[in-house]
Amino acid sequence: MGDPSVFIVSAILFAVLLVLLASGIWIALGLLSVGVFALAVFSDTPTGSIMISAMWDASWGWPMTALPLFIWMGEILFRTRLSEDMFNGLAPWVNWLPGRLLHVNVLGCGIMAAVAGSSAVTCATVARMSLPELQKRGYNENMMIGTLTGSATLGLLIPPSIIMIVYGVLAQQSVARLFIAGVLPGILLIVLFMGYVCLWSLFNRDQAPAREPGTDFLHKLWNSRRLIPIVLLILLVIGSIYGGFATPTEAATIGIIGALGLALATRTLTWHTFSDSLMSAMKISCMISFIIACAGVLSTAVSFLNIPQALASQVVRADMSPAMLLVILTAFFIVLGCFLEGISILVLSSAVVLPMVEAAGMNLLWFGVYMVVVIEMAQITPPLGFNLFVMQSMTGRNILQVTHASIPFFIILVISVVLLASFPSIATWLPSLMGSPASVN
Repeated sequence: MGDPSVFIVSAILFAVLLVLLASGIWIALGLLSVGVFALAVFSDTPTGSIMISAMWDASWGWPMTALPLFIWMGEILFRTRLSEDMFNGLAPWVNWLPGRLLHVNVLGCGIMAAVAGSSAVTCATVARMSLPELQKRGYNENMMIGTLTGSATLGLLIPPSIIMIVYGVLAQQSVARLFIAGVLPGILLIVLFMGYVCLWSLFNRDQAPAREPGTDFLHKLWNSRRLIPIVLLILLVIGSIYGGFATPTEAATIGIIGALGLALATRTLTWHTFSDSLMSAMKISCMISFIIACAGVLSTAVSFLNIPQALASQVVRADMSPAMLLVILTAFFIVLGCFLEGISILVLSSAVVLPMVEAAGMNLLWFGVYMVVVIEMAQITPPLGFNLFVMQSMTGRNILQVTHASIPFFIILVISVVLLASFPSIATWLPSLMGSPASVN
């Protein structure tokens, strides 16, 4: 099949996929249908056996075992008193900063991101906790909404990140190294978000409530007494991976034991919460695994049709610079983000995008972090940015106001993408200290 016909087939498959997604069909079934259609119509291969083999190969990988465990850890902690204790635990520590308690939204999302691994869950949980408190104190509404929608995107980046596990499986990269690669970019985003809040507050002093009475160090620790163990548990999980003492799957097991212990200590562990967290984790894990398995069929189909290789060779022949390729891919991901959520964007595009990235000589570990940050941008991109809908439902405000409030934080994400592209070591430095990839898979 020559190059022109490859591009025609690619356009046909993409059009079929768009029609299926627009019809409201499950994303997993849409990916599976397009894969089967491609094999049956454009190739002579035995469709049934190829489909079964591809789904099996995409499902059995060892890194996938960490996925349900980390999800369950987050579900257990989500059902503790974390959301109730977060505001009281964080507020005394940030009261002295310009912007004061608005920083609770940023730091709260950072902590919840390490628990939930999902931007939508992070956004809803922290909003439920902080919005009533901030409204009661008279904080600027647009800043409350913006800090929540923007900072909740950290749920995709800060480890243990669910989308990082999925990328590791798709790109055959070490999940442990991906987790560590997300640490510094996550901290960078928190600093940028908090920095913007400080600058905004300095230029809008009349819109910031008066500073609340300060408390001494021991009183701050007392207010944070239930929050500190959860933060320590998260640090233990990530530290065990970084130190090489545990694989991601083993670290997730440690996290589950610790989460159950914390739930027991706070008297939130009942048979109902235990079974509820387990069933919720199972449903989410099955959904993600089903999407990955069906995406495996589509990936195999496009490989049989030589589509990734043709696109990769086109990149080489066009002598396109890595910077230009990144600009095009960034725009592509943002457009997809208008219609799909993060994991769907990842599995849908990986079969075609990853060969192009490899052909351009980019580091796949670095590109994973870059891709996640770009997908974060898509979470607050209208008309279907998931975080926008969450905040709309939490605040009752229209989507235009929520989108307007989120624009500064979208720009900050753009800045972080530029910094990542200009200084790749932001993502690659920590993993480089871990030794060979084989030792940390």
